Amino acid sequence: MPGLLYLFTLCNLVIGTGAFVLGGVLAPMASALGVSVAAAGQAMTAYALSTAVLAPLVLVLTGRWPRARVLVVSMAVFALGNLICAMADSLPVLLAGRVLMGVGAVFTAVAAGIAVALVEPQRRGRALSLVFIGISMSYVIGLPLGAWLGFRHGWHVPVAVVAGTAALTCGALAMALPRTISAPGASFQGLGDLLRRAEVLWTLSLTLLYFVAIFCVFAYIGPVLQALLPMSTERMSVTLMLFGLSGVVGTVVGGWANDRFGPRRTLTVQLAVLAAMMLLVPLTRGNHALIVLVFVVWGIAGFGMMSPQQSRLAALAPAQAPILLSLNTSMLYIGTALGAAIGGPAALTVGFDRLAWVGVPFALAGWLTLRLGVTKGASWRPA
Repeated sequence: MPGLLYLFTLCNLVIGTGAFVLGGVLAPMASALGVSVAAAGQAMTAYALSTAVLAPLVLVLTGRWPRARVLVVSMAVFALGNLICAMADSLPVLLAGRVLMGVGAVFTAVAAGIAVALVEPQRRGRALSLVFIGISMSYVIGLPLGAWLGFRHGWHVPVAVVAGTAALTCGALAMALPRTISAPGASFQGLGDLLRRAEVLWTLSLTLLYFVAIFCVFAYIGPVLQALLPMSTERMSVTLMLFGLSGVVGTVVGGWANDRFGPRRTLTVQLAVLAAMMLLVPLTRGNHALIVLVFVVWGIAGFGMMSPQQSRLAALAPAQAPILLSLNTSMLYIGTALGAAIGGPAALTVGFDRLAWVGVPFALAGWLTLRLGVTKGASWRPA
């Protein structure tokens, strides 16, 4: 694999940590800001909506820029957004910083487009999994470490650490990136025709639905784990780390399975496993070993879905892969925002311990769109 992809892995580790670190420290953050946990959870919604709506616009507006410049500027914007969050003493200031972070997260879509352009089609799954494994690794390193720091020293501390790390990776990009990267920029040209293709719409719908399913729970992962079994800070950090490790495994396995079995068969199995684990989560209450087992299997299935999804879209229109991958990222974050928006009020009704059941219908609806995308789509066929 091209060495540039390993640098993207590191950058996505920082982005993933910044995006999701608040999930582990929602309770102390809500207390410090004087708001409810459900209100504090909307920090994820702000980030997600910004990434979904603003990042594609930024991607197109910078379509004629050298790819290296886009990568460096986007990481700098992400660092600035984190710095604002670290200094926030009210929810509105925190939300403003999260919006700016969402704009900077355009980095991930640009990096994915470069990965597709740098390798031959039969290696796309593995190239994309290498880029996105940084996001998975954030659950192993960033999220548990952030939870530990947040409970020990205050929620501002892990956010400030992310801001500093993002600034360092921005400097590394500026020094290491070649001046010319052979990858297309994004544009809206031909997008209307693409969005009239049923298989494109079904593929994007699947991303939306399975992220709603996941993030109606994961946006509140700290309170969910505590509702299932009260834990010390150290035990919660270890639990989150094990979940993150499963995500790394899932990302690698998902890329391999995509190249070996094709995206449709891979996604069919992953969705079935994801729905089954969500059904089982409330039944693990009081048993730490079962909690870990169910969330580990969940992580392998859930994290593994990104590479097959990205590969499906890239195969539909390789020349327009950057904008399609950006739209897929938009669906990811709209799903994240909807999940967080649904999960907060739902938890007040069903309780945090049974919140996973709320996500099951969305996972099943995702499975249905996968089936419809195959039966109705005319031009796509699984590898």
